[in-house]
Amino acid sequence: MRGDDPQITAVVNIIAHVDPDILLLQGIDHDLHGLALAELVEHLSGTGAIYPYRLALPPNSGVPTGLDLDGDGRLGMPRDAQGYGGFRGQDGMALLSRFPIAAVRDYSGFLWRDLPNGQAEAVLSPEVLRVQRLSSVAAWDVTVAIGAQDVHLLTLHATPPVFDGPEDRNGRRNEDELWFWLRHLDGWSPDGLLPLAPPFVLMGVLNADPVLGEARRGALTAALSHPMLQDPLPTSPGGAAAGLPTDTADWPEPDPGNLRADYILPWSGFAVAGAGVFWPGQGDPDRALLGGSDGNGASRHRLVWVDLVLERPGER
Repeated sequence: MRGDDPQITAVVNIIAHVDPDILLLQGIDHDLHGLALAELVEHLSGTGAIYPYRLALPPNSGVPTGLDLDGDGRLGMPRDAQGYGGFRGQDGMALLSRFPIAAVRDYSGFLWRDLPNGQAEAVLSPEVLRVQRLSSVAAWDVTVAIGAQDVHLLTLHATPPVFDGPEDRNGRRNEDELWFWLRHLDGWSPDGLLPLAPPFVLMGVLNADPVLGEARRGALTAALSHPMLQDPLPTSPGGAAAGLPTDTADWPEPDPGNLRADYILPWSGFAVAGAGVFWPGQGDPDRALLGGSDGNGASRHRLVWVDLVLERPGER
């Protein structure tokens, strides 16, 4: 990793400016020894943003299935992998934290067919059903120890609900990647262990907008109205100027246009002290931190943040 890469510089500058205590990174390539993430952490340390705890598990992107999933007559292509990718680990996920990581449950290998009331059988052949994982990138339940309180971070990066045909394979998978966590919240356990107990935070790229875009919105609507979750409705001046204040991704107009694709949905028992999307408007000197002449130098996705107040033991 070279220090003069403009995208890396923009990413580091944004993270250092927002200065989150816990950060879920998306679209970072995974390597066996974690060298790329270690280099990024070192760059962040140079700005004073110190993250002593980090997690990066192998994602599903680029993992071969051995099948011709897209029906083009060729094997081993990016669309034939468990999640889109030209190599193992492309565009993975990583977690940086200033609090100790106490435990991790990795559900990335969970088969789509095993999701209760899932949609896999509607779009997959029996051959593909035997091997197709639900997560296009990853799904982790990461327990972070914040003082005496353990908080579950329910993380994901759902597939874009496009790049398929009228069967809506990716749209159905995108929705089921979120249904996985909602059914877990409602008492179902993917590994037969005890049901999930609060406090928790559901966070990641859902690639679904409440109104616009091609996503199937059943799971998203259920998440935004779930009694165990709350939506802090993070906003930004840049999102408001480009579309809606809650938008989090800057895609070309008119298709798909700017959408809300990235979410942090805390447990409803948390007190929310603040929330926002780092997307400065025109004329704001902080806008230069986004990088690039179009403001997409770091990413088309903006950093979403939420400040939560944890209760001390005995306060409730």
